[in-house]
Amino acid sequence: MTTAITRPALLLRDFSLEMTGKDAAEVIDARGAIPPGTRINVTFLGNEDLPMRRAAARTVREQGFVPVPHVSARRLTSCEDLKEFLAALSADGTQKEIFAVGGDPAEPHGPFPDALSLIESGLLEDFAVRRVSVAGYPEGHPDIADSALWSALKEKSTALQAHGLAGEIITQFGFDVDPVLDWIARVRELGIDLPVRVGVPGPAGVRRLMRYAARFGVGTSASIAKKYGLSLTNLMGTAGPEKFLRALATDYHPDVHGQVKLHFYTFGGLRATSDWIHDFRKAS
Repeated sequence: MTTAITRPALLLRDFSLEMTGKDAAEVIDARGAIPPGTRINVTFLGNEDLPMRRAAARTVREQGFVPVPHVSARRLTSCEDLKEFLAALSADGTQKEIFAVGGDPAEPHGPFPDALSLIESGLLEDFAVRRVSVAGYPEGHPDIADSALWSALKEKSTALQAHGLAGEIITQFGFDVDPVLDWIARVRELGIDLPVRVGVPGPAGVRRLMRYAARFGVGTSASIAKKYGLSLTNLMGTAGPEKFLRALATDYHPDVHGQVKLHFYTFGGLRATSDWIHDFRKAS
């Protein structure tokens, strides 16, 4: 029987990381602290172009990791835009796994309003995409009703299966374990058996974490902040996810929650997050 003290290390056996197109040099710098074969998501930001995204994904592959490029549906201006992106990834051998998401724009720039429309386009399998990650929101979305989020998640799960694509869910980050585990339990009750990667903020400055929490609508009340380890009286300090991970490891039950792994949002930098994970795994 696995004891609680070793369970955090088990959760960290196949974690994933996130980076932007500008972080290619950080991947090289941090490679010694990242296990070979680790999935690294490459974001699809509005201020980054195709060459930058392509180079970042290629760097991830060249360093011995698995690139997971993001495809932001509402940022795409046409089907040709999607084809160009997928063709570029395919030419580099970095297209096998992607993360499909609606994206930030309030209105679509082209024919793709959401991740579901990307999956149902048929273009992903045309370019030999094999696995598609989709987003999950345990604490809701500031601009989307909960009923719409649940419906969309169910539809995406069904569409992935219909198109013969493997998939998983990557959740938005949070500071409180309870709503995350309650949400995963609900996912399983709905018959969705995709693996879930729980979004975790890597170590970062308290002020920065609070800023991202406000931007994405994640709860940061005083009680939750204290539970997580954020010091609201010392915004110049830093915080890591130790308490969150230990609570998650203690309260996570495979028979209820199914397959659960971790995804780190590297707000404090890819190297700092990778070093923190390396040290935490050794100590757990």
